[in-house]
Amino acid sequence: MTTTQDPRKTHTEVDVAVIGSGIGGLSAAALLAHRGYSVTLCESHTTPGGAAHGFERDGFHFESGPSFFTGLSVEQSTNPLRLVLDQIGEQVEAVSYDHWNFHFPEGLFISSTDEKRYHEQLAKYASEKGMQEWRRLEERMIRPPKPEDIHKPFASLVDQELSDPFLRNLCDFDAFSLSGMDAAGTPLAEMHFMFRERFKASVDYPIGGSQAVVNALVRGLRKHGGKLVLGAHVDSVIVEAGRAVGIKLRRGGTVRARRAVISNAAVWNTMSLLPRGAVPDAYRIESMSAPQAESIVHLHLGIDATGLREDLEIHHVVLKSWDVTAPQNMCNISIPSTLDPGMAPAGHHAIHAYTAGNEPYALWEDLKPKSAAYQAMKEERAEVLWRAMEKVIPDVRARTKLALVGSPLTHERFLRKHRGTYGAAYRADEGRVFPGTETPLPGLFCCGDSTLPGVGVPAVAMSALITAGAVDAAA
Repeated sequence: MTTTQDPRKTHTEVDVAVIGSGIGGLSAAALLAHRGYSVTLCESHTTPGGAAHGFERDGFHFESGPSFFTGLSVEQSTNPLRLVLDQIGEQVEAVSYDHWNFHFPEGLFISSTDEKRYHEQLAKYASEKGMQEWRRLEERMIRPPKPEDIHKPFASLVDQELSDPFLRNLCDFDAFSLSGMDAAGTPLAEMHFMFRERFKASVDYPIGGSQAVVNALVRGLRKHGGKLVLGAHVDSVIVEAGRAVGIKLRRGGTVRARRAVISNAAVWNTMSLLPRGAVPDAYRIESMSAPQAESIVHLHLGIDATGLREDLEIHHVVLKSWDVTAPQNMCNISIPSTLDPGMAPAGHHAIHAYTAGNEPYALWEDLKPKSAAYQAMKEERAEVLWRAMEKVIPDVRARTKLALVGSPLTHERFLRKHRGTYGAAYRADEGRVFPGTETPLPGLFCCGDSTLPGVGVPAVAMSALITAGAVDAAA
């Protein structure tokens, strides 16, 4: 009988050790493996992907995070995720679509990749003068930002160009959808990407959901010789002679790193892995006090689709008021089985509705999972999602065969997110800048949603490109 040694209890040595298999960590690991480095990535969860991982219940396939992707199906794209996939020689099968629905306080707004249709929707709610202002804003936003403007807030340009109330509100909405902050908090450089991609890139749904993107990155890592170890919780970063030289696993194993340790964990979690004195006290204090976006309430539904219209759109956003960052104000809805029937049993739909980045963790932190108080809180805080769903499918409650509610505590537990956070929230209008990939500890690099350029799939993929380049240069 042959026995296989548990990789989480072994002691290995590689060029690069990576902590966490979110899109940032997977991308950095796969890029470096492609460049010839020996790489081991350790993931605490039993499934790779971080916030992008998927899961299955009773034949319904659900996503835990992003469902909106661009640039997967066009030959050339500036989307950082697509750039990563191209470099590692991987593709993701996807289906493209051209519009989705925003339920604004003023009424239905159909967003579109078609420029004419999009502007027609704007003109329903904006003044003629406002439309002239918007076109000037677009002209400025599709040009690359000047170096001195990279860290300025998006609102600095909005204030220069827009006076129309609806359009100014729309800019706050777009910014929050991308970064988890309003236009004043969101860096101008991050918004340039959205404006440049709006009419040029494809909008795609990956067949198999966000897990298909994760699987492509895992394939890229492994085919270039990299290793992914699941269920491998990292207890600490090993520091010797003032340098990060590896990671220690909870089950007793170690991974020594000749070149670099990369943390895809959030900034607060990364600091908790470092021994005292590994970084200057001022850096540790600043990192631990980094501003954070609030958390998420998830509602995953499996419903009977009998009699529903066949052209039901995949994406909907329900906004109660233009106070975009207010708790429970914005509800996002994804119905992926409208484009990918394999996400649900025949005749059914899989749905993910969620309040992203606006659910206060403080409401939940003293509750014990499985307690009556916790269950009551889940029902109470998920009600806004049910009401949002009823705008799209009025009889959704009667159609529901399976309902799962995820809380900030769920987010914290499965994603190892500090206080269940959606991501870091360094506000541009306060002069706060997302930290770069390099740290004061030689050998330690960071990527992900606490690292420049910020929160969201394009941003974390870009952080991985920057990190891989920095490690390569340091070697």
